[in-house]
Amino acid sequence: MNVRIGVVNTTKELVLELSPDTNVESLRSDIEAAIVEESVFWLTDVRGRIVGIPTARLAYIDFDPGDGAKTFGFS
Repeated sequence: MNVRIGVVNTTKELVLELSPDTNVESLRSDIEAAIVEESVFWLTDVRGRIVGIPTARLAYIDFDPGDGAKTFGFS
């Protein structure tokens, strides 16, 4: 599963590849709790890279299940 994270006032987004068995609902709950607490949210990707994102700087979070279903063309 890939996660794309947009950070306020930053042109690049963070892209992390998480373990395929990552529980999306649990991850969403953890992120929401960190936002309420206004703390730093930590993620670890499949290569062991640890990334901390201050929740006050979050613009968006996009979960891509990585099931190969990519959109293409116009909707």
